[in-house]
Amino acid sequence: MPAPIDFYFEFASPYGYLASLRIDAIAAAYGREVIWRPIMLGAALKITGSKPNVSVPLKREYLLRDVPRFARLLDAPLTIPPVLPMNSLAASRAYWWLFEQDEDLAKGFAQAVYHAHWGEGRDLSPPEAVAEVGESLGVPRDELLAAVQDPRIKARLKEETDRSIARGVFGSPFFFVDDEPFWGADRLDQLERWLATGGW
Repeated sequence: MPAPIDFYFEFASPYGYLASLRIDAIAAAYGREVIWRPIMLGAALKITGSKPNVSVPLKREYLLRDVPRFARLLDAPLTIPPVLPMNSLAASRAYWWLFEQDEDLAKGFAQAVYHAHWGEGRDLSPPEAVAEVGESLGVPRDELLAAVQDPRIKARLKEETDRSIARGVFGSPFFFVDDEPFWGADRLDQLERWLATGGW
C-alpha cells in the first residue's frame, strides 16, 4: 500500500484550514491516507526570521482579502476570528493526546477545531474553548483540560514540531508525498498531479 501523505499544519493558519477541506479527498482518489500533524509554527518562524503574515503590515491586508476570496472559490464557510493569530497550543496538544487513543477521533477533532475557528470565527486560544469543541465529539472536558497540561503530551507536541523542522517544514500547510515536499494550499493541484503521474 502506498505511504500516507503527511499533512503538517498550524491551527492558526487560514491556508491550513482551506487545505484541510480538500486534502483527504485528493489523497483518497489515489489510494492514499493522510496523517494530520499539527505543529507549532512559531518554532520554524523563529528559525527563518519570519512572523505570522497577519502580524506583518501589507501582508495582513492582503491575507484578509485573499483568504475570503479563496474560501469563496471553495464554497467554504469562513468567518474571520476576532483574535489573529490564535494561540493553538491547547488545540495542538489535545490533538496529539487524542491521536494516541483514536486517530479518526483526532482527525475529527482537528476538523472541528478548524471549523469552529475559521468557519465560525471563534477564538480557540483558551483551553476551555478547545474543551468545548472536544465535548461536541464526546470527549470528556476535564480529561482534555488535564491532558493539555500533561508533561508527556507537551513533549509529544514539541517532538512533532522538532521533527517537522528537521524535515524542512517552514509553513502551513505543508505536505509530503513520499519524500516530495509541497508548501501551501495553492500547491494542492500540483500535489494531485504528482500523485496522478508519479512525479516529473
